[in-house]
Amino acid sequence: MPPTLASLVHHSALKLTVRAGADRLDVPVRWAHVSELADPVPYMEGGELLLITALKLDAEDPEAMRRYVRRLAGAGVVGLGFAVGVNYEEVPQALVDAASEEGLPLLEVPRRTPFLAISKAVSAAIAADQYRAVTAGFAAQRELTRQALNAGPEGLLGALAAQVDGWAALYDASGAVVAAAPEWAGRRAARLTAEVERLRERPAPASSVVGGPEHEDRVELHSLGTGRRPRAALAVGTAAALGTAERYAVHSAIALLTLTTERSRSLHAAEQRIGTAVLRMLLAGEPDHARAVAGDLYGALLDAPFRMVVAESVPGPAARGPAGPAGPAGDPLGTLTETVESAAARAGEAVLVVPDGERLVVLAADGGAAVTACTEHTTALEAVRAAPERSAGQAAGQAAGQSTGADHELVVGLSAPAGPIAAAAAYKQAEQALSVARRRGRVLVEHEQLAAGSVLPLLAEDAVKAFADGLLRALREHDATGRGDLVASLRAWLSRHGQWDAAAADLGVHRHTLRYRMRRVEEILGRSLDDPDVRMELWLALKATSPD
Repeated sequence: MPPTLASLVHHSALKLTVRAGADRLDVPVRWAHVSELADPVPYMEGGELLLITALKLDAEDPEAMRRYVRRLAGAGVVGLGFAVGVNYEEVPQALVDAASEEGLPLLEVPRRTPFLAISKAVSAAIAADQYRAVTAGFAAQRELTRQALNAGPEGLLGALAAQVDGWAALYDASGAVVAAAPEWAGRRAARLTAEVERLRERPAPASSVVGGPEHEDRVELHSLGTGRRPRAALAVGTAAALGTAERYAVHSAIALLTLTTERSRSLHAAEQRIGTAVLRMLLAGEPDHARAVAGDLYGALLDAPFRMVVAESVPGPAARGPAGPAGPAGDPLGTLTETVESAAARAGEAVLVVPDGERLVVLAADGGAAVTACTEHTTALEAVRAAPERSAGQAAGQAAGQSTGADHELVVGLSAPAGPIAAAAAYKQAEQALSVARRRGRVLVEHEQLAAGSVLPLLAEDAVKAFADGLLRALREHDATGRGDLVASLRAWLSRHGQWDAAAADLGVHRHTLRYRMRRVEEILGRSLDDPDVRMELWLALKATSPD
């Protein structure tokens, strides 16, 4: 504990006597300062015990003493020491009354006690308090290190919470809580996700304090990692501001968790190289070799159906605009990587993530947390693009990890479930789905959607429209003259598979009228409707231009 006025009064060598403010002796003393100035306030910082002999004061003037004491108290002076036997044989009553009225502790200093002795006592007590804090800090560091080595981050958080008499939580790269101590702190930490997200946007190391009337406690947030983008974050919640010993403990925890994070990054890089080799073997049709290399690291992925994800970062609205690229506004592939890896880590499942040039390839368990996180992430981005209001889109885009109007956007293709033998086919499926997503302006397309839907979405929209307009133009020009309804008649006839009576009934005309119209179609197009290829092309053109 730092020195207080009470500890100085109880110091046997100082012989101090309390003349006023006896109920306020428990305040800490930051320093003991001697000043005979009539107004020493400009030189005060607050927390001082001011020592005087009243050399330049009229200490017997009640009004002068009220002004003097009131000014000292307003400046944060915690006590006044008055030396008797120098200029005054006893403490003047005017000063005693003024100190009592203001509630400022007033201590009588006997002639045989020099001011230097009081300054030395305060200095020694402060030094002893700092030594205790440093010693406690080193002890905390040893305990935190022991827990980190023996029990990992969870043990370290438990020791840290005990050291600060509060709680601690660790967040992963996505801002999700991965560990907390005590256990109940997980719910409290989860409510700070937005603050952690804002912290992650700042270069490491970064910190912030969350507190105020709307919060239960004071929480410090610290980013972890040495890279441009923090890899994790630490939250420490306490009832009040941290003391010196607690601050040492927090800094030790930050250092240890940063070392763990950087070590994890190196291991992650090595794992990624193994993952790249496994993927290449799978795509080369060597599943047995891939399984041997995967070992325990990725072997579980090859024992059950998996999905192949191929993602790209494509030019967004900012890059497509007349002004050209506006510079990097985000990292869609990096955000997707963090999303799927964090989800897999929380679920305890393996996931293989391989950067492939401008692409990202992900191999994840079918129905697992990583695939679910990928689809949820892309769904959120899809909602951002569809938002009618720009401001709403920007807010939602930031929440989803991708800014609206950024110069790059995410496009993802997802394969159907597959096994190691069919890995190459799954990769092709994901590529096909990615190609369709890119052409259609979608964030995510699943290959299963292509197999279950129409062939039209697989085709480039501009190419289909040009084909349809060219093929049907002559028929539309004929109908525009009011000499018939050839386009509608052709659609009805094709939809009824060439059945004259049924098609004529749909149109409300005689079958001979329909026969005449179909002959006119053949004459205008110069092609026979008996040719199945012609019928197929005409039906495709009609579907591509259908108002449905």
